[in-house]
Amino acid sequence: MTTTTPTTTPTTGTPTGTVETTYREALREGLRDALRGDDRVFLMGEDVGSYGGCFGVSLGLLEEFGPERVRDTPLSESAFVGAGIGAAVAGMRPVVEVMTVNFSLLALDQIMNNAATLLHMSGGQFAVPLVIRMTTGGGRQLAAQHSHSLEGWYAHIPGLKVVAPATLEDARGMLAAALADPDPVLLFEHGSLYNTKGTLPAEPAPVDIAHAAVRRSGTDVTVLAYGGMLPRALAAADDLASAGISAEVVDLRVLRPLDEAAVLASVRRTHRAVVVDEGWRSGSLAAEVAARIAEQAFYDLDAPVARVCTAEVPLPYAHQLEDAALPSAETIAAAARSCFGGGHG
Repeated sequence: MTTTTPTTTPTTGTPTGTVETTYREALREGLRDALRGDDRVFLMGEDVGSYGGCFGVSLGLLEEFGPERVRDTPLSESAFVGAGIGAAVAGMRPVVEVMTVNFSLLALDQIMNNAATLLHMSGGQFAVPLVIRMTTGGGRQLAAQHSHSLEGWYAHIPGLKVVAPATLEDARGMLAAALADPDPVLLFEHGSLYNTKGTLPAEPAPVDIAHAAVRRSGTDVTVLAYGGMLPRALAAADDLASAGISAEVVDLRVLRPLDEAAVLASVRRTHRAVVVDEGWRSGSLAAEVAARIAEQAFYDLDAPVARVCTAEVPLPYAHQLEDAALPSAETIAAAARSCFGGGHG
């Protein structure tokens, strides 16, 4: 990667050597790079060609690469995910788009009983280098059937790698790393992030899909988050700073396998932890993270691990009720303050 001096241009104010983009466009460029760089890569899913996908991520790719590389599929998740598994076993590098995570349940048998198990059941003879992209999360008034956060369910399954890009850099680069992985990778894109704007280096750096990332350093409390909850965790850290609490924000970003070492290292620095998870509290990924902290860093803690999760209800349609059900910067900051027993703020 070429390094550049972060000066700004007089016309746009954008640092030279960078490009203005959105999360959606960063994902699209990652797909474009993959299609250009490897003839084995192809994209398939409902409306990914004609309409550019449900959320416009693949807009324009059909015209650029043609219907052999960008394939619209029938409305049968089980069928086209199964076709993707077969293509991967046969040596291709398919990228399968499932519109939203709730629809992935229609392909759960294919994902759990085929993609995740074939390597093991074949004694290592058949790898499944498949990438499945899907939109996840609430906050968009899509009501109870289209607002799920089921990443924790999939993170329960051995044989899968589960990643959740929360930044423009990860949106741009995670696909390449996922396609280079010999095993199936599920890539969860939070719907609230698609319009996020920012700048990226004109020559993007490789992205690590094995480790968590510290997005803000701190000394008093660790806030662990991922996906659509990362911006809220960072906003909570700003709020806490005004009360004299220094919060370290760790982007888990790899949900299976969890980067346990990074989590424990941060908690041992700050001695307090708040786990933010848009999934429901019962049986959540947050529960797994909290349990690992308790198992391995119990004597480093100055307070019990706190969790901030979505209310245990089907997510409401009404905007105010949906906001009330989801974790917010305010509830995250309040959970962090509780770790101090009223000693701060």
